[in-house]
Order: sequence, then C-alpha cells, then structure tokens
Amino acid sequence: MATSSAEALAALKQLEEKGDLKKRLAIIRISEPISAEVGGSYPSPSKRSSDVSVSNFDDPTPASLEADLSHYKELFSKLRFSYLEQVTKEKFLRSIVGDPPVIVGHNENTELETQLADVKAELKARKEDARIMIEEMEQMGRDLASRYKNVELQTTQLSTLPASIENLESTIATLRAKQVVNMDPSDPNNASSSQNLPLPATLALLADREAELASLNRQLAALKNTLPRKTREAEAMERECGVLERRKSDAIMQAREAQRKKQQGESDGLEEMGRWYRGAEETLKELVGTES
Repeated sequence: MATSSAEALAALKQLEEKGDLKKRLAIIRISEPISAEVGGSYPSPSKRSSDVSVSNFDDPTPASLEADLSHYKELFSKLRFSYLEQVTKEKFLRSIVGDPPVIVGHNENTELETQLADVKAELKARKEDARIMIEEMEQMGRDLASRYKNVELQTTQLSTLPASIENLESTIATLRAKQVVNMDPSDPNNASSSQNLPLPATLALLADREAELASLNRQLAALKNTLPRKTREAEAMERECGVLERRKSDAIMQAREAQRKKQQGESDGLEEMGRWYRGAEETLKELVGTES
C-alpha cells in the first residue's frame, strides 16, 4: 500500500514538474484538438488574437470566456446583417441591369415564400437543437469544472497521504509493542489476555458474558415492573411528608409565639388550662385512691 501510494505521488510530482498536468487540464488546451479536427488550417486557440483580450487565452477563466462569447456573438450578428445587406443589393442590381432583366411574377413570389417558410421552420428547428446542445455543453462544462476542483483537492490530499500512512503505521507498531509487553495471560483481569484467548476459551467467555447480560436484563425487567408501584409509594410518602412539614411549621410557630408571650408576661390561657388539668388529675387520683 505504501509502495503504491509512493509511486502515485512520484508520478504526480513528475507531471507537475514538467507542467503537463496544468497543460492537459487547461480549457484552451482541451479545445485545440477540436479546432484541429474541424479545420487543419485554422490557427490554434492559444495562438490566435482578438479584440477582446489576448491575455485571456494564456490564463482563461469562466468570466473571460463569457466576455469572449458575448463579443463574438455581437461581432457575428453584425457580420450576418452586413452580409445579407450586400447580397440583397447585389441580387437586386443584377436583376435590374441584366440582359434581359429578371422579372419575377406573383406565382414565383408565392413559391419563394413557401420555400422561405420551409427554410425558416428548418432553421428554427436547428436553432432549437443548437440551444439544447449549448445547454448540455454548459452543464457539461460546470460538471467538468466541479470535477477539476475535486481533482485538485484530491491531489493535495494525495500529497499528504504517504506521511499520514507512515505515521499511522508507526503508531500501530508502537501500540502492538506495548500490548506485547503488557500482556499477561495468567491475569484474568487483563483485557489484552482475553483478546488473545483460543477459540474454545473465547466461546466459553462469550457464554459467561451472555449469561451475565441475560441476568442483568431480567433484573432490569423486574425493576421496570416494580417501578410504577414504587413511584406511587414515593408520591404518597412525599404527600405525607408535606403534611408533616406543615404541621411541624405550625407547631414551631405556636411554640415561638407562646415563648414570646411568656417572656413578655402575657397569658394565653394555656398555662391556666394546664394547671386546671393538673388539679383535676390530682383530684381524680385522690378519689380513685379513696375508693380503692
């Protein structure tokens, strides 16, 4: 793996040093074979010049290509208009000064109009085909631009990949060495020893772990069944605790109020009532003792 990645990186660096990679993926460089197939006598796009910008072909961008396209559309539109004007004038003059002069009748005009309608329909169909083809080419261009960006990103990642692979391999080797040093097969609590058991011992350990897991699942199921009852009991105890807390608060407030009144010399009737109860108790005890 390391050898293949190193070879790929070396080939990539070789292409970058020679400049072939950028040259092969350049927009103008891609268009040169098309121009060569259309007509061998046409100059290369990288060598031609125009009124827009000669430097655009050295380092073309989508914006510069769009500007060139708009310029050439306008230029060819003017050229077409001028050509039609000159051809029409020439035909008209030849028909007038010819010997004999060309005289066109109504029937011939009708036939020419019919032919013109057919030609216009065919031209419209071809324009529609050209429009669809242009849209497909634009979509293809956007896809190629996106793929080119991905290629550049992957190239950058590929340049850093061998170093990352070497670091990972060294880390793996270090961890394996530490595992071998710290491994003690006689220690049952050692996790590394359980990872290096033979198949029968591993299956037995797996069965024990599965049994423990099943026991824990049963305990969880039992706890889930008792959870609603325990929840209701806890809620009832919370309500009782709330009532007791309120009673405690009331008793504390009454005790503090009684202590305050006692310190201030006020009588709330409780002390007199206590004395009366105490006297009544002694009287009842004497009566009971007399009767007995």
